[in-house]
Amino acid sequence: MKITRNILLNPGPATTTDTVKLAQAVPDICPREKEFGDLMEFCSVEITKFVGDPNEYTTVLFGGSGTATVEAILNSVVPANGKILILDNGAYGKRMCQITEIYKIDTIVFKSSSIEPIDLASLEATIASNKDLTHLAMIHHETTTGLLNDISAVGKLCDKYQLSFVVDSMSGFAAIPVDMKAMNIDYLAASSNKNIQGMAGIGFAICNKKALERTKEIPPRSLYLNLYAQYAYFEKTHQTRFTPPVQTFYALKQAIVETKKETIKKRYERYSKSWETLLDGLERLGLEYLIDREHHSRIITSIIEPESDKYDFDEMHDFFYERGFTIYPGKVNDYDTFRISNIGQIDYRDMEAFLKVLKEYLKKIGHLDQVTA
Repeated sequence: MKITRNILLNPGPATTTDTVKLAQAVPDICPREKEFGDLMEFCSVEITKFVGDPNEYTTVLFGGSGTATVEAILNSVVPANGKILILDNGAYGKRMCQITEIYKIDTIVFKSSSIEPIDLASLEATIASNKDLTHLAMIHHETTTGLLNDISAVGKLCDKYQLSFVVDSMSGFAAIPVDMKAMNIDYLAASSNKNIQGMAGIGFAICNKKALERTKEIPPRSLYLNLYAQYAYFEKTHQTRFTPPVQTFYALKQAIVETKKETIKKRYERYSKSWETLLDGLERLGLEYLIDREHHSRIITSIIEPESDKYDFDEMHDFFYERGFTIYPGKVNDYDTFRISNIGQIDYRDMEAFLKVLKEYLKKIGHLDQVTA
């Protein structure tokens, strides 16, 4: 069976292999069967192995988006007398703040630049002046700009001040290497549809078992999105509490198998080569991007829109879509940008093909005339 290949340059869901897509074509099965429980356990254990020892860490699976998983962590791990510092340097840090506001969780917001590294001295001063802090949460890779945050350095601060560390690694996990123990991370959120190259629909929280067990006595703030309840029920029954996205789990298993075969190191090298190809092409075409190379994730690039009276993002999107490429609008308040991601089952040759179409579009709107003038 031949499946039309679309090249997704949006930051997830990502372009997948045919083998991942076709893994969903399985006989119908009740998710309460032991066979399906074994499948979920495989996914949980193998996901954990990417970032930690399964004897010390465990992966809790939810049917839902990545945001659902972040919400599950935040509403489940901070006790009523707890207080969390959220590092806000982009749309997804802000989303964490929205979540804790809705759940009425005591929160301090540390604002930081969306395009420059975190001021660690200022962050430490804020932590030191708030003696009642119990948790700190931040984004690993800020998908709005492409900025890679230094979670290792912040993890050291959390260790120094005895804070439980929560990391949203939605667009970092399974590409950028992470060692939860070395980085002092208690909870790491990710999902099935980005760098692990599965299908959308499964979110997961990778948890330090000792930290997770300590949340047992926290009264639930949510029925569906309760982290400890989901974990304890699976440990007891080999099932999730509510109906999981069955076929999506088969795709996730195949994606895990393919990730293990490629290795995270090699996958990041492949992503990096596509990113380097993109940046070299942008420079040739006279386009600027937001994040300096040394602080860039190598996963998504925010590009300053071309200065042309004929430029229109929606028209540009459609121009690319008709030619098999999907691109994404910008999401940074202070800059007019569009975003190009290089995750998923694509490589530098796909990026070269994209750059040819981009050159064609820029020529069409007169941008290249200005560059060569």
